Amino acid sequence: MKSPRTLLVGVLAGVVAVAGAGWAVGTRLRSPADEAARRAAPAASLVTAAVERRRLVSTVVLSGTLEYGSPLPVTLAGVVGGTSELQRVTRAPRQGRIKEGAVLMEVNGRPVFALRGAVPMHRTIAPGGEGDDVEQLQRALRRLGYGAPASGVFDRATIAAVTRMYAEKGYEAQRPTLADRQTYDTLRKAVRAAEETLATEKKALDQGRDVLPLKVRLDNAKEDLESARAALAAAESRELTPADETRRAAAESAVRAAEERLLEAEQALAAARNRPGGAPTGLPAGAAAPTPVPGPAADTALLELKAANARADLAAAQEALDRVVEEAGEAREARLEELRKAVRTAKEAVVTAEQALRQARRLSPARLKVANARKDVAAARDLLAEYARTYGVSIPPGEVVFLPELPARVQKVSVKPGQPVEDAVATVTGSTFAVTGSVEAAESELLRPGMEAVIELDTGGTYPARLAAVGEKARLPGAAEPPEGSRPVLLTPSSGKGLKAGTAVTVRVTVGATEEPVLVVPVAAVITSADGRARVRVEYATDRTRDVEVRTGLTADGNVEVSGAIKEGDRVVVGDA
Repeated sequence: MKSPRTLLVGVLAGVVAVAGAGWAVGTRLRSPADEAARRAAPAASLVTAAVERRRLVSTVVLSGTLEYGSPLPVTLAGVVGGTSELQRVTRAPRQGRIKEGAVLMEVNGRPVFALRGAVPMHRTIAPGGEGDDVEQLQRALRRLGYGAPASGVFDRATIAAVTRMYAEKGYEAQRPTLADRQTYDTLRKAVRAAEETLATEKKALDQGRDVLPLKVRLDNAKEDLESARAALAAAESRELTPADETRRAAAESAVRAAEERLLEAEQALAAARNRPGGAPTGLPAGAAAPTPVPGPAADTALLELKAANARADLAAAQEALDRVVEEAGEAREARLEELRKAVRTAKEAVVTAEQALRQARRLSPARLKVANARKDVAAARDLLAEYARTYGVSIPPGEVVFLPELPARVQKVSVKPGQPVEDAVATVTGSTFAVTGSVEAAESELLRPGMEAVIELDTGGTYPARLAAVGEKARLPGAAEPPEGSRPVLLTPSSGKGLKAGTAVTVRVTVGATEEPVLVVPVAAVITSADGRARVRVEYATDRTRDVEVRTGLTADGNVEVSGAIKEGDRVVVGDA
């Protein structure tokens, strides 16, 4: 039999269980009105944001790639080895770090040294050469420990330092070429030949034979003058030459023969005209002719023709004689003029020879020859000395490459062993990193060289940097064109520790920042009125606002600096919900 206490506990437990079950059922059962109220949209309310006080920083974000900076194509300034033969690579450059004084490559078995300097190699540096490039070479030799003056002159001390540098690298400094040695030998022979000529002229002067050739020349000129005068006198005394006389005699004989033929023809014609009807002939001389008996007229046409032809022959013969006489006269005048000219030429030769002899007796040609020979010797010696000043060890233009910065890195090799040297042989870069990228043209207007930036890696690491260049100055040699509507940007990290070439990075360039914390609100909270003034809606009670006029400042990351009748903690409307 259970005790009263146990019975009471059981009753209470049953009551509690029934009540709990009723409560559970009640919570799950709703009326249709309750269900409709639960599903209705909530009442509209304002979306607000708090006014904050903090330092505002505006940045331009870009994506870029880490590369070694200052890429520079390397070309050789000229021949290697001092000859113009085909320049062929015998050892190509190697990628990686290169320091000052190292052999960058070999051409035709000759070295190409890398030295630091701003003046490019542009000529053969020969003994006696002066200039900024020589002084630059001397500074490099001093840095490398070979010792050299800083005079800017390629003198013996500098040549000795260059020889030591070549020898330490296993090469021989460039000696004079075969052509140089041949030129030097030719100049020395020219000096000896001039000295020999001088000795010969001195001997002739000592023997006193300096004017003898001029005396002989004068005697010959006088003889030529006498001969010319005799020939002219003989020509003037004779009207015709034998040949002209023969031609004239023949022409005169032809005239006489033509006269005889004309006389015979005229006599025959006259006789025919006086003999009508067969008049008797053979009358005694001086006898009167009988009275002609009328009869038929004689035919004289043939005799008239013969007489006319005889007249024409006589005229032609007379014309031929006149022509012979005229031509003979012209030939005589031409001959006389030629002989007169010969006389004048002979006189001039005599005068010239006399003047030369007088000049020689006053100035002595032998002495002049000696003086000229001395000048020739001096000129030959000067040429030899001038050539000797540049004769010896030299540096061909292709055996040194001056780079602005060393150590450097050979980033790209453009030639292989066996190839001829034509264009760039390699591309070197500095030993420091740079970030190359691009930004929209509108954003580039905000950028200025020297601005601070932050490099962000995918791993979360950040590195300080500085903007180096914008636009064309930021474009590296060989780099691809930036996307249309954008401009290239170049940045330099403050330190290269932990960075790796070829890494894609994100860069934030600071283009503006407030010096101290300022009030900021979301950009969406600022409304511009029709009059151009900015204002915000400040919530002063639940869903109740008032307009407050503000002045805006720097904008960054979706927020804007504001000032006016607002304070930190106020809530401004950014939208309705």
